[in-house]
Amino acid sequence: MEVLEKTNYANLIDQHKDGKYMLFFTADWCPDCRFIKPAMPEIESEFSDYTFLTVDRDENIDLAAEMGIMGIPSFVALSDGEEIGRFNNGDRKTKKEVEDFINSLN
Repeated sequence: MEVLEKTNYANLIDQHKDGKYMLFFTADWCPDCRFIKPAMPEIESEFSDYTFLTVDRDENIDLAAEMGIMGIPSFVALSDGEEIGRFNNGDRKTKKEVEDFINSLN
C-alpha cells in the first residue's frame, strides 16, 4: 500500500484527479487501526480497481481536518478527483464492514 506524503486537500485532489483511490486514514498509536491493518492487503487485492493510499492522520492532521476526518480508522473513496463515499467514524472496523463499504460504491 502506497503511503501518502504530507499534503493538503487541494494538492491531494490535483495529484489524484485520474483514477480511483481509497484513502485509509490511520495512526501508529491507534488500536482500532492496528486491528484492521492485517486485513488490508487482502482487501486491497480484492478491490484492485482502487489504488489504496495510507494516510498517517498525525502527519496529515491539516488534511484530516480539511476533510472532516475526526475518527480513525477511516476510509474515503475518490474517483477522478471527486469524493464518492466515506466510511468515517471512530469505531473499530471489520474486514467485512470495509468490504461492504467498498461494494456499496459500485
